[in-house]
Amino acid sequence: MHSSAKLAWAIENERLKPLNDKPVCKGKCVIYWMQASQRTAYNHALEYAILKANELSQPLLVYFGLTAEFPEARSRHYHFMLEGLKEVQSALKERKIQLVIKTGNPPKGLSKLAKEASLIVVDRGYLKVQRDWRQAVSLSIDCPLLQVESDVVVPVAEASPKAEYSAATFRPKISKRLAQYLKPLDENNAKYSSLGMDYITTGIDDIGGTIASLKIDTGVSPVTTFRGGSSEAELHLREFLKNRLYKYQDERNDPNSEVVSNLSPYLHFGQISPLYVALKTIETGGPGSEDFLEELIVRRELSINNTVYNPDYDSFKGLPAWAQRTLNLHRHDRREIIYRLADYESANTHDQYWNAAQREMLYTGKMNGYMRMYWGKKILEWTQTPEEAFKIALYLNNKYELDGRDPNGFTGVSWCFGRHDRPWSERAIFGNIRYMNDNGLKRKFDADKYAAKTFKS
Repeated sequence: MHSSAKLAWAIENERLKPLNDKPVCKGKCVIYWMQASQRTAYNHALEYAILKANELSQPLLVYFGLTAEFPEARSRHYHFMLEGLKEVQSALKERKIQLVIKTGNPPKGLSKLAKEASLIVVDRGYLKVQRDWRQAVSLSIDCPLLQVESDVVVPVAEASPKAEYSAATFRPKISKRLAQYLKPLDENNAKYSSLGMDYITTGIDDIGGTIASLKIDTGVSPVTTFRGGSSEAELHLREFLKNRLYKYQDERNDPNSEVVSNLSPYLHFGQISPLYVALKTIETGGPGSEDFLEELIVRRELSINNTVYNPDYDSFKGLPAWAQRTLNLHRHDRREIIYRLADYESANTHDQYWNAAQREMLYTGKMNGYMRMYWGKKILEWTQTPEEAFKIALYLNNKYELDGRDPNGFTGVSWCFGRHDRPWSERAIFGNIRYMNDNGLKRKFDADKYAAKTFKS
């Protein structure tokens, strides 16, 4: 079997889901609706779209819907995303493929283009808004809408058909499927160029000007600590594998060591493939690789499992029944200190360690994972009700983190309130929810050194 035929077979049997039952139309192109997987390398949806376009002897057009109304997105997030899209535009051009960017509602923009399409391929998004977009398009077009999943190592339904209780229940299920899915992805050449097709596209050369034209909330400034784009993600990956992976097992929870990969913003925007990262990590091997793969595959894809199978992943009522029950039993416990959103947002609490974590997020767009757990636990401890605490933690995480507003972000906040955890010894306010304090930080690392850091944007 020819390599392209093998790839098509693998995608069709492992990663593809038709979102409607429309027949292939007699259009003038195939469209790939790029929304979640914002990259050209290791993108199963893009490669499948190229194969289908070649099969139909038609050019491939890539469409991206740029909306100012994505929930909770600020200029910080748009700036990072547009830096990546500039690279995508250039890389697609080298492959004779045109990127058409339309501002406004993404489904409506695509529905207009779809009138000229024979079929449409789309990547998979896991949040409610992303699922709603795909459903809206599936109902509004006359040609097939084929979803290809490329932002996980193991497709969600293949890993598990239900919401998993914890990593302990999820790990053996996904581990059984890894050998099938940990395979390289070859690139294909588009036989027919779409560069000469006459489509008006939104310019993104001037990122600041594009953001201003969209009238996006500019209250959260872009960061200089991380630059968007697949090439930047590749640099972070290479540097991590070469210089930090071997220390990852012992030092990843020490924010002073800075041994983490820094890939979460790039994974969030689909600027790097988790499959590619996993294969490169396996190739490197050695100390730290097993622990990193646990975070990259098991923990990350458990978070995605939560957003797919838990309709209330973004609210207090989406927490496990035992967690809601214990927090409700202790909702009237006396709080020694109560802070409001403004106190949290300005890093103005009595706790120097919590303030440092908040400043790190404010200025760099990221926070060490261990500190994020402590950060979320303390919001629960210092807020009047658990529901308000959940809302505040999610609001701050989504507003400032470059990797907020995705399955890892929603599930990470939920973990602080009991998601994917077990009941612990009962105590005031927390009930049976796992507790953390500053003494725990000090046992792990030099917390005072972390608190003294001056974070810059």
